[in-house]
Amino acid sequence: MSEEKALTFDVEGSGTVSGLLILPPKAKALYVLAHGAGAGMRQRFLEATARGLERRGIGTLRYQFPYMEKGSKRPDRPPVAFATVRAAVAEAARLAPKMKLVAGGKSFGGRMTSGAEAEAHLAGIAGLVFLGFPLHPPGAPADTRGAHLSEVTVPMLFLQGTGDEFAEMSLLRPLVERLAKRATLHLVEAADHSFHVPAKSGRKDAEVLDEILDVMAAWIERL
Repeated sequence: MSEEKALTFDVEGSGTVSGLLILPPKAKALYVLAHGAGAGMRQRFLEATARGLERRGIGTLRYQFPYMEKGSKRPDRPPVAFATVRAAVAEAARLAPKMKLVAGGKSFGGRMTSGAEAEAHLAGIAGLVFLGFPLHPPGAPADTRGAHLSEVTVPMLFLQGTGDEFAEMSLLRPLVERLAKRATLHLVEAADHSFHVPAKSGRKDAEVLDEILDVMAAWIERL
């Protein structure tokens, strides 16, 4: 198991934020991994994701958004979040020059990453990976949050549970289809927004995590 290195980097106009780097020997790629709206970079799911990718030869740079760094519960506005994503990607490129870089994250973090990419290409990023893209709030189905994805020019991988309340399949599938060859959708049957599956599914959460990480690793390898 590789050492987890704590670090900090500056975000223009928002001060300093923390990060955690795991970089296995002879890593094939580095995933710049943003957290969801309600939990920071040390969330159990993100820790398990980082360690699981490490076993597959992929490094991770997890990081905090400024609001989480300050202990606030209110997520940053897009301009601040986008600046944070850019700073994290730049830090990843500095720490691992010439390594294949991908970016994305869990829920809010993934959406802010794609928003930043749509605004202006994230230098050095080969693709985006979403761990549960939050297409809409629960109970309020709409696809407007995905409108910016048409401006993203790099390949995208959507890892999504069919029971995710933040993304009705009747809206997500057509959205991904409109993105054509740029987008790949991998569905996990019965999984919710946290990739938890009910006992009646006959599967365990750890098995689901292995599934999505295997898919992610194979997709990154093909980039």
